[in-house]
Amino acid sequence: MDTWKKRTKAVHSGIRRSQYNEVSEAIFLTQGFVYDTAEDAEARFIKAGADEFIYARYGNPTVAMFEDRIAALEGAEDGFATASGMAAVNGALTSILRAGDHVVSARALFGSCLYILEEILPRYGVEVTFVDGTDLAAWKTAIRPDTKVVFFESISNPTLEVTDIAAVSKLAHAVDATVIVDNVFATPVFSNALEQGADVVVYSATKHIDGQGRALGGVILGTRDFIRGTVEPYMKHTGGSMSPFTAWMMLKGLETIDLRVRAQAATAHYLAEQLEADGQLANVIYPGLASHSQYALTMAQMQAGGTVLAIDASSQKAAFALLNALEIWTISNNLGDAKSIATHPATTTHQRLSDETKAMLGITPGLLRLSVGLEDPDDLLNDLRSAIAARA
Repeated sequence: MDTWKKRTKAVHSGIRRSQYNEVSEAIFLTQGFVYDTAEDAEARFIKAGADEFIYARYGNPTVAMFEDRIAALEGAEDGFATASGMAAVNGALTSILRAGDHVVSARALFGSCLYILEEILPRYGVEVTFVDGTDLAAWKTAIRPDTKVVFFESISNPTLEVTDIAAVSKLAHAVDATVIVDNVFATPVFSNALEQGADVVVYSATKHIDGQGRALGGVILGTRDFIRGTVEPYMKHTGGSMSPFTAWMMLKGLETIDLRVRAQAATAHYLAEQLEADGQLANVIYPGLASHSQYALTMAQMQAGGTVLAIDASSQKAAFALLNALEIWTISNNLGDAKSIATHPATTTHQRLSDETKAMLGITPGLLRLSVGLEDPDDLLNDLRSAIAARA
C-alpha cells in the first residue's frame, strides 16, 4: 500500500470487511459494542486493541476506515474524524494548548477560525499574535522561544493568500512549536503539507472530501502519538467525534475526490484566465494565475491553483446585482461542492468582522468568492459574463 498513488489510496485504503465480504464499506450504526465476558470488558477499557471498539464516541469501524483512508491519502500516520471542520480546528488547537501558551497565527482566516483565536483561546489564558501570513519577516518577528503553536490556512479564505508552509514550519520548529495547517483550499489531492513541514493538518470534510453538500465533517491528521495521545482523549470526552453514517459518506466521497478536484481546478483556472482577459472586473484573484503575487509559491507547493477563485465587482451593490443575475451558480456559503457556489464574504462568512478588519484582510465590499463545481466550463463562464454585464 505504501507504493500506491493517491488515486488508488483514495479507493482502497483502510477497508475493513465483515464476515460477509461486502464490496462497499459497511455502516456500523451502533453506539456500543458487546463483550464476551466481564474480564474482556475490563481489559478493553484498560487498553483497546488496534481493531477493538468501546463506544461510538471513542471510535467505530466505519469511522476508523475513513480515518485510515484519509491518513493514507495525506501521508499521515493517523487521523481523528470529527463532527465538523470547526470541531477539527478547535480540537487540534484546544487539545494541545494550556493557559500561558503562545500562538502565532496568520490573520487571514475563515470567520469561525478567527473567532476561536480572537475570542475563545484568550478566555482561557492563551496569548495569540496575528501576522500577515505572506510575510516571512513578520512570522520571524512574532515567533518567540515560548511559542507553542503556529496556525495558518495554506490558502486563505476568501482572499486566496498563500502561506509558505516549508519556510514558516522551519521558523516554528526552531523553537519546537507545533505547526497546524488548515488545508481545506489546497485539498488532499494537491496537498503535500506534511512533507513540506507541517506537523498537523486539519480539513473540513464538508468541503471537497464529501464534495456533494450532504454532511458536515472534519478530520485532524498527524503523528500517531499526537492523534491517539493528545487529540483522541480530548475529542472523545468533549463529544466532537464523527457519526458512522457521515464517515460512510466521506468514504464514498474519497473514492472520486481526485477526479472531481482535478476537474474543478482545471475549470477554475480556465474561468480565471478568461475573466482576467475580459477586463470587466476590478480584480480577479486565483493562485494559479501568473498575475497572482504568489504564483511561483503556489506551483512549487501544490502544482495547481485549486478550485476557488475570487472576483471584485467594485461595490456591494454591483456584487449583489451580479449574484442575483446568476442562473447556474448557486448563492450559498459552502465550497468544494459539485455545484458551483458564489458567496459574498463581507455580508456572510466574514460579516462579524469590523469594516477596518475587512479592509486590512482585503475583503472588499465587491469581493465574491467563487467555488467551482463540475458543470460545463463554458456554461459557467457564460453565466458569469451575463451576470457581470447585468450588474450595471
